[in-house]
Amino acid sequence: MDHGPVGGGLELMRTPPPKERADAARNRAKVLAAAAGLFAREGVESVSMDAVAAAAGVGKGTLFRRFGDKAGLAAALLDERERELQDAILSGPAPLGPGRADETVSPSTRLRAFADAYLDYALDHLSLVRMSETASPGARYRIGAYRFWHRHLTVLLDDVPDGEALAHTLLAALGAEHLTAMVETVGAERAHAAVRTLFEAVSPETS
Repeated sequence: MDHGPVGGGLELMRTPPPKERADAARNRAKVLAAAAGLFAREGVESVSMDAVAAAAGVGKGTLFRRFGDKAGLAAALLDERERELQDAILSGPAPLGPGRADETVSPSTRLRAFADAYLDYALDHLSLVRMSETASPGARYRIGAYRFWHRHLTVLLDDVPDGEALAHTLLAALGAEHLTAMVETVGAERAHAAVRTLFEAVSPETS
């Protein structure tokens, strides 16, 4: 079974980089810098799209056409870190990535490595991830990143009955709303440990 960097067409699910004119790129940079500053100072929940537009010096229409809503703005701010994680999964060193051609990395090892890496990413940027997933109904499932994570887990769970459905179930535990509730009640360390235990329980070698 091929669990390498292109197994199951995973490379086709990677979020494509944006293509934009120079003026659009400048406006995008201004908006993201303004949003990052406001979010850091005032908190993601407290900042309105109007405030971001004013701080960036762009019209509200420009902001809404480009990003749609605050979920889209949060997703854009997360884009670079997300791409780094996707690249590590596709072609990085083991165990998160496939490693060298002469290495053999089990699907269960890569599954646990994904859980650890994603949790590190999500917990470090939890407010932004939560906003990107919840500002509008179903936002989490419309973004390319979710499809990428789901395809990756489906490939790793190929030897588990109905791995496609199980991949959705595992990703539910990584939802930012769920992680936020866990962090607030049991703390980040215990939340991380609990999710990792779930991934270990369904690993192909233990199923």
